[in-house]
Amino acid sequence: MNMEAFILGCGGMMPLPYRHLTSVLLRRDGDLFLFDGGEGTQVSLRRLNLKWKKINAIFVSHTHADHVTGLPGIMMLSAQVERKEPLYIYGPPKIAEYIETSRKVLDMYINYPVVVKEISAPCVVHEEKEFRVRAFPLRHTKTCVGYVLEEFDRPGEFNPDAAIELGVPRGPLWSKLQGGEEVRAKDGSIVRPKQVMGAKRSGRKFGYVTDTLYFPEIAQEVKDSDLLICESMFEHSLLDQALEKKHMTARQAGTIARDACVKKMAMIHYSPRYTDRELLALEADAREVFPEAILSRDRMKIDIPYVD
Repeated sequence: MNMEAFILGCGGMMPLPYRHLTSVLLRRDGDLFLFDGGEGTQVSLRRLNLKWKKINAIFVSHTHADHVTGLPGIMMLSAQVERKEPLYIYGPPKIAEYIETSRKVLDMYINYPVVVKEISAPCVVHEEKEFRVRAFPLRHTKTCVGYVLEEFDRPGEFNPDAAIELGVPRGPLWSKLQGGEEVRAKDGSIVRPKQVMGAKRSGRKFGYVTDTLYFPEIAQEVKDSDLLICESMFEHSLLDQALEKKHMTARQAGTIARDACVKKMAMIHYSPRYTDRELLALEADAREVFPEAILSRDRMKIDIPYVD
C-alpha cells in the first residue's frame, strides 16, 4: 500500500510568486488527507493533477490566515462532483466558526456532508481500521496542534510451506489463518495463526509540526516517524525573533528530528524573508544536528515506504 506526501505549499506568513502557503496532502492508497490549507493550495493540487475533490479529511493546525485561507475554495470546488462521503474537518477552537461563517458569507453550494470537529489536544481525532490520527498541543500565539498519522502493526508474513506441512491445503483456509482465525487441518488438528505467521511488522508514521516554539516534548510525540514535516521558519542566528514570534529555527527542527529518531525530516513554513537560494542557510542549520534534513519545495512528492 503506497503512502506519499505532497508539499502543496511551503511558505509562511504571506504567499510569494514561487512559494504558496503551508499545506501538505498525504495520500495513503486511495485515501487523501489534507494538513492545513493556506492560500495557493488549489493551484498546487491542480498542477499535480491529484484527485483532490475526494479528500477524506482536513486537519488544521490553527486558525491563522496563512493556514486556512485556501479551505473555502477547496470546499466549493469539491461540490463540482457527485460526492456522498462526508468531508471531515478537524482543528482547534474557532475552526467551526470559520467554516460556518465562510459558508454563510460566500453562500457556498455544498452537496455533501461537512462534519467539523473542534478538538482539544492531546486526543485521537480520527481512527479507521488500519490507522489513526492523533493531535498533540504546540505552543504558538494562539491554540495550535500538531498531528501524527500512525498505522497499526501489520500481520507477519504468511509461511505457505509451514501451512502445507501442517496439513492445511491452499485455498480459503489460508485466508482465514492470515486473518487471525484458527482452522482445522486434514487430520482434524487445530492450526493456529501463530504457527504459520511471522512476527508482526510495524506500520508507518507521519508527523506534522508547524507554528510553535521549540520544546523537547515534541520529539516524543513524533518519535520514530518515517517522515516528519517540521517548521523551520528562521535560521538559528535569528533565534530571538523566533522566540518573540513563537516559531522555530531550522536547527531546532533538526534537533527534534534527531531526538525523535525519525527516518526523514522535511522542512517547511519558511519566512518570506528568504529567497529560494537563501533557504540553503536553513538547510545547513538543520543538517548540523540532523544530516538527513531536506528542504521541502512546492509540489515536491516524498514517498513513505515500509521499512520491511
